[in-house]
Amino acid sequence: MKVIGLGDQVVDKYSDRHIMYPGGNALNFAVFAKKLGFDSAFLGAFGNDSEGDCVREAIDELGVDNSHSKLYSGENGRTVVELKNGDRQFVFSNRCGVLRENGLRLTDEDYEYLKGFDLIHSSLYSYSEKECSRLHELGKEISFDFSGDYTDEQLERLLPVVDYAFFSTSGMPDPEREEIAKKAFKSGVRMVLCTAGEKGAFLYTPEKLYRQEAHYIKAKDTMACGDAFITSFILNYLSKVQTDGKEKAITEALNEAAEFSASQCLVDGSFGFGKEYL
Repeated sequence: MKVIGLGDQVVDKYSDRHIMYPGGNALNFAVFAKKLGFDSAFLGAFGNDSEGDCVREAIDELGVDNSHSKLYSGENGRTVVELKNGDRQFVFSNRCGVLRENGLRLTDEDYEYLKGFDLIHSSLYSYSEKECSRLHELGKEISFDFSGDYTDEQLERLLPVVDYAFFSTSGMPDPEREEIAKKAFKSGVRMVLCTAGEKGAFLYTPEKLYRQEAHYIKAKDTMACGDAFITSFILNYLSKVQTDGKEKAITEALNEAAEFSASQCLVDGSFGFGKEYL
């Protein structure tokens, strides 16, 4: 399978240690896919500052194709993060900087490039609604991370163009998760995955609910654990379903995702590559 993360990348600046790490939903998907052995790429927008340089250097070193990304004048996406007992907490965000200000500005050549991927993953922070709609019209499979910050209006616009929908639902009552899944299925979504922190994850199909317990570990840094889970699940599921069948593919992919997500808790930042900043 050939997959791509479309949209957001940031640097997460840890205020307690003055080190910044590359990350962001769409980029994390691309990097984790590469770590899991899949052919992956990233298409986003970078600022022409030291933060943007930090991310691009890491991508190049990892060997993730970044050839169609955009470079704009201005601030790269950035957040300020604090760690409390290993749990990352965001205290500031410039809301993806130049990506928010300029958008992805995809060309016809970019769309031709994207046609070559089996799965395109984007997120609520990627400012990619228009692009996802066109890619859906082109018949591409799309997975989408709604996180926990979506509005009803965003769900109404985006669910009809998404094949696999992911939500962060820690603290959410079960009936609310079920309502999200019902709404998604009415819009044509094939699967809904709700990560729930210590409660593990809930995977909804139109026929059945699957529950995955968390694999517990003493966390060093919980940054990108949810991204690790959804990347591992969807890619392992899609690579298994044709040969193993849906039931076996789901249960095995959920367990592998829990293991991969737990191991992510021992990594600094989303995937390392920290650089000091003043």
